[in-house]
Amino acid sequence: MNVVVNIGPLSPDDVVAVARHDARVEIAPEALKEIRRSREVIEGLADDVVPHYGVSTGFGALATRHIPTELRAQLQRSLVRSHAAGSGAEVEREVVRALMLLRLSTLATGRTGVRAEVAQTYAALLNAGITPVVHEYGSLGCSGDLAPLAHCALAVMGEGEVRDADGVLQPAGDALAAADITPVVLREKEGLALINGTDGMLGMLLLAAHDLHGLLRVADISAAMSVEGQLGTDAVFAADLQALRPHPGQADSAANLRALLAGSAIVASHRGPECTRVQDAYSLRCSPQVHGTVRDTLAHAELVASRELASAVDNPVVTPDGRVESNGNFHGAPVAAVLDFLAISVADLASIAERRTDRFLDVARNHGLNAFLADDPGVDSGHMIAQYTQAAIVSELKRLANPASVDSIPSSAMQEDHVSMGWSAARKLRRAIDGLTRVLAVELYTAARALDLRAPLTPAPGTGAVRDGLRELVAGPGPDRWLAPEIEATVRYVASGAAVTAAQGAVGDLA
Repeated sequence: MNVVVNIGPLSPDDVVAVARHDARVEIAPEALKEIRRSREVIEGLADDVVPHYGVSTGFGALATRHIPTELRAQLQRSLVRSHAAGSGAEVEREVVRALMLLRLSTLATGRTGVRAEVAQTYAALLNAGITPVVHEYGSLGCSGDLAPLAHCALAVMGEGEVRDADGVLQPAGDALAAADITPVVLREKEGLALINGTDGMLGMLLLAAHDLHGLLRVADISAAMSVEGQLGTDAVFAADLQALRPHPGQADSAANLRALLAGSAIVASHRGPECTRVQDAYSLRCSPQVHGTVRDTLAHAELVASRELASAVDNPVVTPDGRVESNGNFHGAPVAAVLDFLAISVADLASIAERRTDRFLDVARNHGLNAFLADDPGVDSGHMIAQYTQAAIVSELKRLANPASVDSIPSSAMQEDHVSMGWSAARKLRRAIDGLTRVLAVELYTAARALDLRAPLTPAPGTGAVRDGLRELVAGPGPDRWLAPEIEATVRYVASGAAVTAAQGAVGDLA
C-alpha cells in the first residue's frame, strides 16, 4: 500500500503500516505547494535585520545571539550535530520509522518553513528502508524529542549512522549514496524544524494503542476461559446488569464474555440448585469492570492522539497568513499524560489476570483440580513457576506505572525550565505492553490446561476454539515438561493475533 502524506492528519493505521509493514509514502501535490508557499516566507526573512528565532538567532538559552547571514546555514548544521547527543541502546526500527513519518507529516502541513526537497528526502529514506540510529536516552519531551529527531536529521544530512533495509549498520552517507539519495544541505530554520516535534512519543503512543486493541480482546478471552475453568458463572455478565453502570468499555467487555461463554457445557454443569456458591471472586466477577476501564482509558488516549495527528508541532511556525510566530506547542504534556494513564491501566489489567491464574493453582480455590494443575502433585510442579514468572512481570508493571509526566528537570540554562518527560513515559509503556502480553499468555496457557482437565465436560465454542488453536502449538496436560518454550509459543499465539482469530472464527467479531 501507499501512504499519501497530505495537508491533514494521517490515520493511526497509516502510521502502523509505514512503521511496521514498510508501506511506501508519497507527498501529495497540494502539500508540496503549501510547503513551497511557506518557504517563501522564511526566505523573505533571511536578510531581515529584525531577529527571528531559529532563522537569525541562536537556540534555547542562546536565542539572544544574533547570527549574521553568512553563518546561518552553519547555524542549522551545528544545531543538528550538537543535538544528536543520544546515548544508550538503539531504539526499535518501528519507532524510528513512526517518528520520521510523523515529522514528515508536520513538514507537509507547510507550517514549518522548510524547502520541499527536505520533506522529499524524508520520504525517500522511509521508502528506501533506511533507518537512522536513534538512542534510548536524550529526550525530555519538551522542545520536542530533540535528540531522537536530531539523529534522524543528521542522517538526512548524510552524517551519523543508519541501518539499511537489511538491517546492516553503516555510515549514513554510504547508505544514501547506495539508494541514490542526495543528502540535504540545511538552510535557514530547517535544522530547527526537523527536531522540534513530539513525534517520537506520539509514534510510540500510536503503536501501543494498536497493540492494546488486540490485547484487550485477549484479556476477555483469557478471562472467559478462567471463569469457565474455575466453574464460575456467566450470569453476572448479563447486559441488563452491566447497563446499570453504563461505561462503554465495560459493556463491550461483558458482551465479549457472554459471547465467549455461550454454549459451555462446563458452565451449564453447575447452574442447578445443587451449586451452593452465591458469587465468584472479584477477579472473575469484576472482569468487565476492570477490562472496561482500560478500554475507556484507551479511547481517551486515542482521542488525544487524533488531535496530535492533526497538529503542526514546531517553533516558530509559519501561520497560514504568513506570520512567523513563537509558541509552546512542542510541549509534550498532552501525550505524556495519556502514556502514563495507559501504563497504569496496563498494570491493572495484568494484575487481575495474574489473580485469576493464581486461583487455578490453589486446591482451596480451584474447585476440584489438582494442586498447581500438576499431573502428579509432589512429583510434578505443574504450572507453579509459570505463575511466579507472571507475578514477577506484574510487579515490574506496577513499577512502570509510576508516572514519568510528574517529573521535570530544568535544562538549557533554565530557559527550558519545565519539561514533560513524555519520551520516557512512552518508553516504559512499550515495556509494559510487552509485559502484559506475557501475563495474558500465561493466563491463557494455564486456563487451557484447566479446560482440558474438566473433560469430559466441554468448553464453549469460543473458548474451545482458542484452546484448540493453542494445542496445535503446545501439548495438553501430562507430566512436567520444559515450560519456557511452551510459554513463548503461547506469547506468540497471543501477540500475533492468532488467539483472537480463533475466537472470532467461532463466535464472530469481538468488541
